[in-house]
Amino acid sequence: MNDTPGWASPGSSPSDDRGAGAPGPAGTPDTPSKWSKEQPPAGRWAPPTGQGGGAVPPQAGGPGWGGGPRQGGWGQPPAAKPGVIPLRPLGVGEILDGAVSTLRAHWRTVLGITVTVSVITQILDVLVQRYLAPQPPELDPNATPEEVLNQLGDQLNATLVGTAPVTAIALIATLFTTALLTVVISRSVLGREVTLSDAWREARPRLPQLLGLTLLLPLIAGAVLVVGLLPGLLLGSAGGAVLAVLGGTAGMVVAVWLMIRFALASPALMLERQGVIQSMRRSAKLVRGAWWRVFGILLLTMLLIFIVSLIIAIPFGLIALAVDGGGLGGMFSGGTPEFGWPFLIITGIGAVIASSLTYPISAGVTVLLYVDQRIRREALDLELARAAGVSGHGAVPGDDTPRS
Repeated sequence: MNDTPGWASPGSSPSDDRGAGAPGPAGTPDTPSKWSKEQPPAGRWAPPTGQGGGAVPPQAGGPGWGGGPRQGGWGQPPAAKPGVIPLRPLGVGEILDGAVSTLRAHWRTVLGITVTVSVITQILDVLVQRYLAPQPPELDPNATPEEVLNQLGDQLNATLVGTAPVTAIALIATLFTTALLTVVISRSVLGREVTLSDAWREARPRLPQLLGLTLLLPLIAGAVLVVGLLPGLLLGSAGGAVLAVLGGTAGMVVAVWLMIRFALASPALMLERQGVIQSMRRSAKLVRGAWWRVFGILLLTMLLIFIVSLIIAIPFGLIALAVDGGGLGGMFSGGTPEFGWPFLIITGIGAVIASSLTYPISAGVTVLLYVDQRIRREALDLELARAAGVSGHGAVPGDDTPRS
């Protein structure tokens, strides 16, 4: 076994060659049974009795009490936990807790990554907003309908020119944080220490493929939306507007479905050394049959990240408005606010703090979802236990609890 934490070798697809309920690790050949065909008749098993002669009920956490496989309890050893998660199918809370635990356990490395990327990103954003982003033209209330349309077009062009560099910067920031944090989280599952130089050395060869994936997924979503909107826009009448709304709604639904289907492509690309298309196929196979679960967990994560970001951004925004009197006066006067350096710097500090805390949560949930799906589909927990040096971790005889 190589030094990677139990992931599949390059180009492999463990879920292709195994049945849905196969409990063994991916790639383990099936061996014929060595037991004799002639066995004595099965004996009757009597449950243990207490002092009063009655049967002792099973303890909470055992079979019949809603516990997951190998969670511990009556007759079942507890699941091994060499790192931030127990090596068994995970619940939603355990996935979120594992992401936060990674931040706590490796805070020097994690914050070294996120703070560095966030600071560089915010500096570039401030420079773009200050010097490159054009001010959108104000609408003339006395303009004719044709002039209003032209002014709206100018505002749209100015917005696109201003947001394009910011979007590109955000994509690059996401690229680096995803690559480095994926390595850190994969090591934290095994309870291994990892430094920033270790994470960079392991992630650097995968950056070109991850860049291709990072660019391809938004392009696919955008192309689906354009296909949905195009017929209505070409029609250009009242019926065309209705058709554009319906087509846009359908395109949005399809785009969301595809993005969830490919949500686990980045960890598959990084940890299995897959190519761009192969990692997308791998993600689709892991998500198959669990789309709603993956969607719900990612939606909950986005909501938590939004709340955390809002809690941090509101105080910094209020302080920035109070310090930058010119921008605040412009807002109250009804004109276009012109914020200066104090506003941009203070809000940038708030954005750095928010990004430094939310980047690890987002990346952690994605990677741990990938690990969870492989545990459920391919018994990756057995391979992870061997890689972590945990002895005695495996399926309990008679434990046929379904994983998926």
